[in-house]
Amino acid sequence: MMTVSLSFKDFYAARKDAVDFRLRTLVPENSPYHASLFEAARYSLLSSAKRLRPLLALAVAETYGVSHLQAVNAACALELIHTYSLIHDDLPCMDDDDFRRGRPTLHKVFGESTALLAGDYLLTRAFEIIAKDPHLTSDKKVELIQILSERAGGDGMIGGQVMDLEAETAPPALSLLEIIHAKKTGCMILAAVEFGACLAGSPPDERTHLEAYAKEVGIAFQIIDDVLDETGSFEEMGKKPHSDLNNHKTTFATLLGIEEAKVRGALHLERAKAHLDNLPRDTTLLKQFADFAVNRRY
Repeated sequence: MMTVSLSFKDFYAARKDAVDFRLRTLVPENSPYHASLFEAARYSLLSSAKRLRPLLALAVAETYGVSHLQAVNAACALELIHTYSLIHDDLPCMDDDDFRRGRPTLHKVFGESTALLAGDYLLTRAFEIIAKDPHLTSDKKVELIQILSERAGGDGMIGGQVMDLEAETAPPALSLLEIIHAKKTGCMILAAVEFGACLAGSPPDERTHLEAYAKEVGIAFQIIDDVLDETGSFEEMGKKPHSDLNNHKTTFATLLGIEEAKVRGALHLERAKAHLDNLPRDTTLLKQFADFAVNRRY
């Protein structure tokens, strides 16, 4: 067991390096028969990214004294799911985006068919990584797979994506918009916290507060993401600004206005940190993580 002693800046830098290194080994270039699949997957997976979801899982686990070395494989599985969702989200049949993280989107480089299959590969590889993790008991593997299936599935991220597409033709009210993004964006942030809690074996009553924290962080994260889409530039964001507006999507920024959206995002952030005050342990790292995720510039 270990105790978190790193500053947030040091935690982020060290654990991001660990996640990036592990991702390169988990998705290797080792097939002579369909090398283009792995090349395409690595193109998206290993591009510049903040790694917020795996790092959040590690932050929760380390808050409970679990070494990142024991948790990094499971945390990386979250990043594979996130990357697959971005690949599919960028496809012409979805948002039809040309750029992601400052580079052409995957289908622009490798074609739509390969991009689709690369996303499928990352999705299935995530479950394989958990199933084969030598650091996990069978019970932990089952629990993590159940969490990931639910949060990334039809009642989670995928369901939210469908609702988001449908909202292009029927602009949602604020209450429905919150439900859409609680699923589309929030569910994978919730999964990250649940992963950390599972790996740490945190008590059920403490998980309740952690999950409430995650839900508030998720909605705050999306609100600020909507604001950044309205106020950022390509150079800052690595993608075209106003993409939601161009795709006829209602966002928190367009529905509330930028200033009110910022206020609402800050309110959800404070609620998130307040939930952590109910835990009988030092949650400084998790509070700092929430500040970083929500108050980011790009």
